[in-house]
Amino acid sequence: MLDINFIRENADVVKKACTNKNIDVDVDRALALDKGKRELMTEIETLKAEQNKISRGGADNKAIFVQAKEIKEKIKEIEPELEKIDAELKELLLQLPNIPTDDVPIGASEDENKIAKTVGRKPHFSFTPKTHWQLAEKLGLIDKDRAAKVAGARFAYIKGPLVLLQWALFQFAINVLTNEDTLSKIAKKANLKVSTKPFVPVLPPLMIKTAPYSAMDRLEPREERYKIEGEDLWLQGSAEHVLGTMHMEEDINEVNFPVRYAGFATSFRKEAGTYGKDMEGIIRMHQFDKLEMESLTTAENSLDEHFFMIAIQEYLMQQLGLPYEVILKCTADVGKPNARGIDINVWLPGQDKYRETHTADYMTDYQARRLKTRVRRKNGKMELVHTNDATAFSQRPIIAIMENYQQKDGSIKVPKVLQKYCGLKIIK
Repeated sequence: MLDINFIRENADVVKKACTNKNIDVDVDRALALDKGKRELMTEIETLKAEQNKISRGGADNKAIFVQAKEIKEKIKEIEPELEKIDAELKELLLQLPNIPTDDVPIGASEDENKIAKTVGRKPHFSFTPKTHWQLAEKLGLIDKDRAAKVAGARFAYIKGPLVLLQWALFQFAINVLTNEDTLSKIAKKANLKVSTKPFVPVLPPLMIKTAPYSAMDRLEPREERYKIEGEDLWLQGSAEHVLGTMHMEEDINEVNFPVRYAGFATSFRKEAGTYGKDMEGIIRMHQFDKLEMESLTTAENSLDEHFFMIAIQEYLMQQLGLPYEVILKCTADVGKPNARGIDINVWLPGQDKYRETHTADYMTDYQARRLKTRVRRKNGKMELVHTNDATAFSQRPIIAIMENYQQKDGSIKVPKVLQKYCGLKIIK
């Protein structure tokens, strides 16, 4: 949510952000409601001051008693109107998007995202490379037919060496995120003067109440979420949904910053509107595992924290030896609460295209204003924290490993960096 003072002073900037993000909100109506609210609040305060002044004249005075009663009735008449205006204003404020940073490309759809850079060489094969699902079928690594009988479409049994490979992937990432020496090297290579404080590993709840989910501004679109029938609970759609809410309505001392978490969660999405798309393999599933980075920082460090998370993502991909591209998302694709957003897309030779594996979201204080999460500065001043979230690994890099490291006989080499975690050099 945006600061109302910012909206008053930068109405044109807010309107432009709405236009560029394809979000239809009546900013002028919000400002008019804000003005009306302030006028009514001033009127109530004036009446209460007069009421207090009259009451000091003596309650036994009949004329004064009548006058005080009239003022009380007047306040009662105004308060419902104030509540109505306040409710409509809050609804409009919740709809306003975060302001994009200056380098976010203006675009009407994801087709106008910009490739910031391309890293790594695409592998060359002496044979026609297979897709990950073709490889998995031969090796018995994925069973979607039996999963469909048990749970329906877009679910899968992941089996055997592929399970070991997935656990290796997440263990490798956790070791990076909790190792200060490694984080220092990543920061130095990226020319970032940031804290190298390690991330704290977290296994968060897999469900979340409506209020904190809404406060994170991640509940919408609701058609993507799974609601628990008869409960005020939802299945979270990504680990940051239950990591960013950990410190809701808390004040945190500045000496504890940055606050960094690496949270693993099995997450759930309905994938509404994707009927018939990516039905093969495990690219677009209702259930998926994900290790997510979440951080709370002070305002002056938040953008560098965003860049640091991207540097970590790139380090992880480079250690796996996977070719990828970094995408700067445009205004239409970056997301309502984001000020800036990055995707990393990995090359999949079996599909002959790049596909998304990572996102990095820079939120400024937009989420914290709704969550009421603040930092207590060393001088005692209270400020809203800034939040960042970014993917460490989901299951998708496993797909990329399968396709990029496939051999002519259908076997799959295991990247060297993962071999010690899974005890495998090749899957065959």
